[in-house]
Amino acid sequence: MSDTTTTGTVRKVANVIIPVRDQDRALEFYCGTLGLDKRVDQPFGGGYRWIEVAPEGAETPIALCPPPEGTEAGGRDTGIALATADVDACHARLKAAGADVDAEVSRMGGPVPPMFWFRDPEGNTLMFVEEA
Repeated sequence: MSDTTTTGTVRKVANVIIPVRDQDRALEFYCGTLGLDKRVDQPFGGGYRWIEVAPEGAETPIALCPPPEGTEAGGRDTGIALATADVDACHARLKAAGADVDAEVSRMGGPVPPMFWFRDPEGNTLMFVEEA
């Protein structure tokens, strides 16, 4: 008999996927502009390419993959929030690099950390939040 407390349960988030048309351009943005590390860049079935990027030391990477057959890439709200110790400095750095960032950092007060949204070259939306 199997142990139902561990068999078939979720162990962790393996990765999050952002479908992109131009993987080279996405890789340049996520590594060059955002400063993430490239962890994997491997060909896989049918001429595709599996790319994973992540902040140094992060357990869960972002996979930059072609969209599924018949599906468009880009223009998605990814729901991905990246943490930074200084959201104002991060906003200024990305803005100076020409990234598509919100005009200003959003400050809602209370337990909600300062944050701003930005878009990758294909219009996928992510956010940066300040981590205490």
